[in-house]
Amino acid sequence: MKKGISTFFLSMMMLMVIVGIGAQDADKYAVKAPIKIQFWHALEAQYKPLIDKVIADFEKQNPLIKVEAIYQGSYADLNEKLIAAQAAGTTLPALTVANTPYVAQYGAAGLCEVLDPYIKATGFDINDFGEGLRKASSYDGKQVSLPFLISTQIMFYNKDMAEAEKIKLPEKWSDMDEFMKKASKISGGVTQRYATVIPGWDQWYFEPFYLNAGVKIIKDNNTTDLGEPTAVAITKKLKQWCDEKSAYWAYGKDASSIMRQNFLDGKAFSVVHTTSLYEMYATNAKFKVGMHYLPGNVTRKSEIGGCVLLIPSKNKQDVKNAAWKLLSYLTSKEVNMLWAKETGYMPTRNSVLQTSEAKAFLEEKPAFKAVFDNLNNINPRIQHPAYAALSKIWMQELAKVIIEGGDVDSSMKKMAQLINEALED
Repeated sequence: MKKGISTFFLSMMMLMVIVGIGAQDADKYAVKAPIKIQFWHALEAQYKPLIDKVIADFEKQNPLIKVEAIYQGSYADLNEKLIAAQAAGTTLPALTVANTPYVAQYGAAGLCEVLDPYIKATGFDINDFGEGLRKASSYDGKQVSLPFLISTQIMFYNKDMAEAEKIKLPEKWSDMDEFMKKASKISGGVTQRYATVIPGWDQWYFEPFYLNAGVKIIKDNNTTDLGEPTAVAITKKLKQWCDEKSAYWAYGKDASSIMRQNFLDGKAFSVVHTTSLYEMYATNAKFKVGMHYLPGNVTRKSEIGGCVLLIPSKNKQDVKNAAWKLLSYLTSKEVNMLWAKETGYMPTRNSVLQTSEAKAFLEEKPAFKAVFDNLNNINPRIQHPAYAALSKIWMQELAKVIIEGGDVDSSMKKMAQLINEALED
């Protein structure tokens, strides 16, 4: 009996020690004094009212923390400012967004705070994010960021035109030739309506065409497949459609805004863009806007886009603690659903997708069924410290050969050589 009592008390003492340690860990990341922090983001003017609302709600729930939300331009602009501040030792934001391809680069450089201790100490439900989202926001097996505003590539199309002209959207890459002929309108060598517009200002938009054909953008031996026959054949098709004027390659100054306006004016039947801009298209179009999952080839997959949230590791602990509170709030189930409702960004939490709000969301925005039906086909982006350099070379060289002309075979081989050098460095 005494032995049983001793064992009981020993177990209780061990439990109390474990609980005490847990409380100490949580206390380590608590905000204990008033603090003002900066949140850097790349969300355009149309999102400002929503950002203001979300930040005001957060401050009301966390009276010790004041947040200054600062727009820093595009993801690329923000990246340059963040790297410069890190290198110069000047003021870093407490919390910042980052385009998903930068995660590996930041992780390798040690710029990000490792979030696993925060997650464990505060009981943050990291598993509510899908495996792909967790991987896309981690580096070297560590959670260095969390998914925030997630999108994927999609084809927006004019639903009224499709129904009136019985235009069939392409399901496979092999359907594209027929789609280009049917959806475009060309008279006397002049295009009245493009079948589609492909953004050339960011490789993310045309990358699925290559990946779904089996092209290895980065192989295990740290070289690229982009100079090989399959990638060359994909590029030749893209150039052919642009040469025939059934499609155009959007590149250069104001390429994005010009592409959007052409679609809204009925000068393009469809555009390849990010799901995050659905609300913009649906609100401004004088026709019904549909969304179609990109055509497949060997596979039919898309990639995670949008941004993650990270805490710069150089900051003081009190700043990091306040940043973690804000990060936790911005990625919470309630705020996640709010972003999905008010923008074109997708719900990121599994629990959100199973709620009545998600069903109501689909009833309100039925076009998103094309995305929801393919959630398991949305992959993490390629994670490699040199990917930013690779993508810049790819984007520039493809624009040269498609817009300015030239031999595709030699251009792609030259491009692959440049990329291999970047990967080697």
